[in-house]
Amino acid sequence: MIKFSKIASILSLCLLISGLVLSLPLSLNAASLDNPLGNNNLAPQQLYGRIIYAFMGVTGTVALLMFVIGGFQWMTAAGNSEKVKKGRDTLMWAVFGLVVIFSSYAILRTILETLRF
Repeated sequence: MIKFSKIASILSLCLLISGLVLSLPLSLNAASLDNPLGNNNLAPQQLYGRIIYAFMGVTGTVALLMFVIGGFQWMTAAGNSEKVKKGRDTLMWAVFGLVVIFSSYAILRTILETLRF
């Protein structure tokens, strides 16, 4: 009998080859890619704003992931007090991280609006 690892490696190789073949027509149009930051005439304030908004999106995603992990730890603790504490601590630190990130954003925005950047 063929082992599962051999079947998995053959399947992954087939997926890789089909992905390369299917992406070939897309790579021919690579010269017409748009600038992900928009136009090239961005003021530094607009660039900083876009970077900050992207960072906020990443932190929101990480916080959601930490909430899911903490909730999973807590719900699968099965009465074990150490695992319950670990899940609760994960949730508390995720909330604390969100508070720090959003308060720093609010402070930074207030300072930049005051200085008219």
